[in-house]
Amino acid sequence: MNHNAGHETGHDAGRGHSGGLRSGHAHAHGHEHAREHTHGHGHGHAHGHGTGGHVHAPADFGMAFAIGIGLNAAFVVIEALYGFGSNSMALVADAGHNLSDVLGLVVAWIAVVLSRRPPSPRFTYGLRSSSILAALFNAVFLLVAVGAIAWEAVLRLMNPAPVASMTVLVVAGIGIAINGLTALLFAAGREGDLNIRGAYLHMLADAAVSLGVVVGALVIMATGWVWIDPVISLAIAAVIVAGTWSLLRDSTAMSLNAVPRWIDPVAVRGFLETREGVAGLHDLHIWPTSTTELALTCHLVVPAGSPGDAWLVEISRSLHERFGIGHATIQIETDAACCMLACDRVV
Repeated sequence: MNHNAGHETGHDAGRGHSGGLRSGHAHAHGHEHAREHTHGHGHGHAHGHGTGGHVHAPADFGMAFAIGIGLNAAFVVIEALYGFGSNSMALVADAGHNLSDVLGLVVAWIAVVLSRRPPSPRFTYGLRSSSILAALFNAVFLLVAVGAIAWEAVLRLMNPAPVASMTVLVVAGIGIAINGLTALLFAAGREGDLNIRGAYLHMLADAAVSLGVVVGALVIMATGWVWIDPVISLAIAAVIVAGTWSLLRDSTAMSLNAVPRWIDPVAVRGFLETREGVAGLHDLHIWPTSTTELALTCHLVVPAGSPGDAWLVEISRSLHERFGIGHATIQIETDAACCMLACDRVV
C-alpha cells in the first residue's frame, strides 16, 4: 500500500458569497510536508489539511458582542417599562423581541469562543460546528419570538386600547439608534459567517420593529386610529419571518452536513475528474465543519498509481483556492473494483 500524505495549511478570508463561508479579503500562508511508505498493495491515501476556508470572526467582533449585549439588555428594561406604562403593544412587542436578541447575541458569542478551541481526541474537529448550532438556534428563537409578537398583536387588534403616542415615539426612536448601531457592528461579517449573519439579522429586525413603532405612533397622533399599533406589529412580524427564512434554511442544511448552497458539487466533481491521470471518482463528500469551513473526502481512481505528493498538494491547493475547501482528504486507488465501498452506495 502506497500512502502519500500532503498537508496544506492556509487561511482564506476572501471571495464573499451571498450565503457565505467566506468574507472580506483573502490571504494565505502554508506549510507542506510529505511522507511516503510502502506496504505492497495498490492504493494510496492523500490528506490535505488546512484552515483554508476557515474564517475566524475578527477580534473586534468580541467587542461588538459585548457592546450589543450591554446596550440591548439595558434598553429591554427601559422599553418594557415604558411600553406597559404607555399601553403600547408595539413597544412591548419590540421589548420582547429585543430580549430574544440579547439571548441570541449571547449564544452567538459563546459559539465564536467555542469554535476557537483546539481539536481533541474526542472532538477531532474541535467545537467548530457550535457556530452552526448557534445559527440554527438564533433562527428558531427569532421565529418563536415573532410568533409571540404576532399573537399579542392579534389580541390587541380585537381589543384596541389608547396609546401614549409621544412616549412611544421617543422610546422607539432610541431603539432605532441602538439596534441600528449594533447591526452595523456585525455588518462586516454577515456575508462570511452564518453565525455572525444571525446576530446581524437579529439587530436589523429589531431596528425595523422600532421603526414600525415610530410610524405607528405618528399615525395614531395624526388620526387617533389606535388599531394601527397592532397592525404594524403584524406587518413587521411578517417581514422578520421573510428575512429569517434563509437563515433557518441554511443553518438547518448545514447542521445536516448538506453541501452549502453556494458550493456547486458538480463543479467540484468535474474539477477532480479532469485532473491528470484520474480515470474515475467515487465516494465524494463535501460538508461544512463550521459556519466558515468546508471539508471534502473522495476516492480518485488513478490506474498508474499516485503521481506523487506534489500532485496531491496541488489538488488540495486548487480546491482551497477555487471552492474554499480547506480540509481535503483524497484516497488514491488503482482499480475502482477493489474499493471496499459498494458502488451503489456511494456518490
